[in-house]
Amino acid sequence: MKRGIWPALALFFVAPLVAEFLLGNLPIKLLPALVVLAPLYGGGALLIREVVRRTGRGWPSILLLGMAYGLVEEAFTTQSLFNPNYLRLNLGLLTPAYIPSLGIGAWWTLWMLMVHSIWSISTPIALIEACVSDRARTPWLGRVGLGVVAVLFLFGVVATTLMGYRQDHFMASPAQFAGAAIVIVLLIVLAFRVPAERRHAADRIAPSPWILGLVSLAFASAAMLVPKEWGWGAVAALLALILGMLLPVEAWARKGTMLMTHQLALGAGAALAYGWHAFLQHPAVGGLDVSVRVGNAIFLAGAIGLIWFAARRNAGVNRQPADGAV
Repeated sequence: MKRGIWPALALFFVAPLVAEFLLGNLPIKLLPALVVLAPLYGGGALLIREVVRRTGRGWPSILLLGMAYGLVEEAFTTQSLFNPNYLRLNLGLLTPAYIPSLGIGAWWTLWMLMVHSIWSISTPIALIEACVSDRARTPWLGRVGLGVVAVLFLFGVVATTLMGYRQDHFMASPAQFAGAAIVIVLLIVLAFRVPAERRHAADRIAPSPWILGLVSLAFASAAMLVPKEWGWGAVAALLALILGMLLPVEAWARKGTMLMTHQLALGAGAALAYGWHAFLQHPAVGGLDVSVRVGNAIFLAGAIGLIWFAARRNAGVNRQPADGAV
């Protein structure tokens, strides 16, 4: 388990860096916020990754648990799914495709489920596992380490919740909290109903990792550019992009055609889409100045460096299988 400490620590810090800083949501001057964000994002990604690998399951389970994580953060920690004026920023997040009976915006809910499942959780796991392909399908932590991560994650959830409530005293209704809790439980149950074993075929028909990486970058970039003003059209566009990417990947994975280099390619495409789009985004906190764009460049360079390192590590072992869809 000592050999698993380093990839576990890497995932613990890469997850929040991807989720908030590579995205451009937070500027580089707020790096000290990792004290809270690393336990929240990194703790969540580590817990999901360890539980899935210990039970022999694959990427479908990670994606479903990533959605459950997204609901924990956005329904309970930030309550952004229900708050019509989140943190008094006047962003109108719930207006597109608003559902009055539930008090949520269909676009924002789908966007958050997608963002957290694919980017906050799956992308960091895919990249770090690719850096240690010989240990990509084995647990990295023992029981004590897993317990420590669980405590850190709980700290991140509580600390983030208190910080958010201090800025905005909004409180969702009991029915909304209950509904979110039920969906979280259903997602967790579904994640562990996914069969642990995969059927592998002899013939390899998956596309080149380079092509898959470019397609991943194109689909992820397109998702970032869908205007929320389209309302239900934006919901339909996001669903089409998600299904158009994940269904073929899952089909290839079930046939045993996905290698570790394919996993890296998919994670790299998603990460690079975040990285370039950050230059078009205004940070959620603070003003827009030169330091923000310098930070965007630094985080994008860091992502490219991590991808390069993982690619070098897999240069001679590209036959390592990558079970399940990324």
